[in-house]
Amino acid sequence: MLRLFPVLRRAWTLRGVQARVAITGRNAKRVMFGAINVRTGHRVVLQRPNMQQTHFRLLLRRVRAAYPDSPIALLLDAAPGHRAAKSRALAAHLNIVLIWLPKQCPALHAMDQLWRDLKSHISANYQYTTIDEHAAAAEQWILSLTPGEALRKAGIFAKNFWLKSFIK
Repeated sequence: MLRLFPVLRRAWTLRGVQARVAITGRNAKRVMFGAINVRTGHRVVLQRPNMQQTHFRLLLRRVRAAYPDSPIALLLDAAPGHRAAKSRALAAHLNIVLIWLPKQCPALHAMDQLWRDLKSHISANYQYTTIDEHAAAAEQWILSLTPGEALRKAGIFAKNFWLKSFIK
């Protein structure tokens, strides 16, 4: 989830001088949906105004369109839109296997690692003029990474990545 109000993180400043981050006081939001292919680093990204299940279903369609003839398994958290009956039915119709990660385990989710890095580089300590500008910058950042950069930032190249044996 992206917010117009900037994420405040550590920042360098002169000793004794308070770091300044300009903010508007408005806090609009955008939700970024995304998937990363853990073998190739290819990403599918979708930005929407909220986290409704209809938007997740659009992501399912886009992932299937990106891989029309390939088997697909998506690792998912327990968000309500992911678990909704219509979402599960569409996944089955599109021949996409949904695999549920344990609750509160973002470290196991490669895309969550990529979102975290995105927020450090794109969102932290910077106030965008509009939420649309922020979301566009976030989408551009994710999609401009090389496949290797995306896999590294997502933690997939880590020595102890839990799906390493699956990828080989």
